[in-house]
Amino acid sequence: MNSAPPVEFETVVMKFGGTSVADAEGIKRAAGRIVQAAEAGSRVVAVLSARGKTTDDLMAMAHEVSLRPHPREMDMLLSTGERISCALAAMVINDLGHEAISLTGSQAGIVTDTSHTKARILDVRADRIRSALDGGKIVLVAGFQGVSTTADVTTLGRGGSDTTAVALAAALAADVCEIYTDVAGVFSADPRIVPDARMLAVVSFEEMLEMSASGAGVLQLRAVEYARNNGIPIHCRSSFDDGPGTFVVDEHTTMERPLVTAVTHSIDEARVTLTGLPDRPGIAGRVLTVLAAAMVNVDMIIQNEPQSEDHRADMSVTVPRADLLAATEALTPLKAELGVGEIATDEAMGKVSLVGAGMRSHPGVAAKALTVLGDAGVNIEMISTSPIKISCVIREEHVKDAVRELHTAFGLGKGAVRHEDVAGDHRPIIEPEGGDEPGEEDDPGEAP
Repeated sequence: MNSAPPVEFETVVMKFGGTSVADAEGIKRAAGRIVQAAEAGSRVVAVLSARGKTTDDLMAMAHEVSLRPHPREMDMLLSTGERISCALAAMVINDLGHEAISLTGSQAGIVTDTSHTKARILDVRADRIRSALDGGKIVLVAGFQGVSTTADVTTLGRGGSDTTAVALAAALAADVCEIYTDVAGVFSADPRIVPDARMLAVVSFEEMLEMSASGAGVLQLRAVEYARNNGIPIHCRSSFDDGPGTFVVDEHTTMERPLVTAVTHSIDEARVTLTGLPDRPGIAGRVLTVLAAAMVNVDMIIQNEPQSEDHRADMSVTVPRADLLAATEALTPLKAELGVGEIATDEAMGKVSLVGAGMRSHPGVAAKALTVLGDAGVNIEMISTSPIKISCVIREEHVKDAVRELHTAFGLGKGAVRHEDVAGDHRPIIEPEGGDEPGEEDDPGEAP
């Protein structure tokens, strides 16, 4: 790791992903960064994920003894991984001559709802953290977890440590939330698919929200939403070098954006189609209410007009592939209740999206994107849009080609796009320092 001088903040929250603390050397490296920030004069809170594949191993243990582990007990089990990381890092920090204290999510005052394995943060009662910081201590908090309003241990779902870190940053009025992974920053596309994808110096919260929602795995969607709502800048950077990383900030602090900022993708999509739905008011609402009650997030929705005299329609929705079983189980009773014909599923779906704040003032992006995909022989099965995003559901096997074609067509490569100058009145809240190389982290220390 390079030894560039750290930037001093009054309070900083630093989050380290599972790959960043996967082994002893990784924990020592993370502890060194934490100490470096403290010695620069900052009050430091660090959030750690579970080490490497720890959460996967814990999940495997659960399934060795139970076909359908009880959600409450899964949370009790899965929350141990992050606690291990924090305790080990605290030991290293203490050996380096600084006083550190590790806290569980409940000890840190993170209060959630009662939804096991997918809990949402309701409040952060950070008095114990403030007291420790006032006493000159470095505070380590176990990510991905909290305590419910009924005093049960809960976990926050995939990427939950990002949300933990941002929530703590908001509660402590931190200057910045630094997310350390083995990715150098946020890229214009997945570098594993597009080798000349460029790292973005600055991304707006709105763009990052759309990117996270459409497949970019660098930052968790809820974490970005929490940061935007509380005005907390996020600095996404590598834990393995001192590269500048990517700043996620309010849109008014960035310069005028390019037409398209990034191409994102997902291969974790599944489609559920209900045939023969009665064509009357309230039916679609009933379907979506059932899915919401089963904690299944719906992305895209298409309902066709009845083509027969019996006034029956078809409705298709896309859901996360991991939620397909829950979705079909929840919808099955509707066959008798509503007289639905069939419930068909397709797991081989993918999604490709274009994201860019510049779309708001530039017509023709959708036309160009659909033309590019058509020329590449990619059939589009579903489309959704927002003012700054266009998403297309396509067959999974076409996703990589679609990403490459769109990235090239919209000139997003390193040599095709102008350098993003962040100087002057439009500079980000915190200035970056140093160089970068692309990497990748799946944050395996948290449950999918």
